[in-house]
Amino acid sequence: MTDDATQRAATLLKEHRESIDRLDAILVYTLGERFKHTQAVGKLKAEHDLPPSDPAREAIQIARLEDLAVKADLDPEFAKAFLAFIIREVIHHHEKLKA
Repeated sequence: MTDDATQRAATLLKEHRESIDRLDAILVYTLGERFKHTQAVGKLKAEHDLPPSDPAREAIQIARLEDLAVKADLDPEFAKAFLAFIIREVIHHHEKLKA
C-alpha cells in the first residue's frame, strides 16, 4: 500500500473506533436506564407479592426484539441471546428484592 492509502486506512480505522466507543457508551447508559426501570418493576412486584418472572411477557419481548433485529440487520439469534441474558439478570434482581 502507498503511504496515502495507509494514511487513509488509519484515518478510517480511527473514525470507526471512535464511533464504536460512542456506541458502547450509549449501550452502557441505555442499559443503566433500563435496569433502573426493571428495579422499579421488581420493587412493585415484591410489594404486591407478584412473581419475579412473567414468561408470557418475556416471550413477547423476545419475539419483538427478534423482529427489531431483523429490521436492524442484526443477527436475530444474537439479539435473542442478548435479551435472554438481560431477562435472567432482571429476574435475578427481582428474586433478590422478593427475598
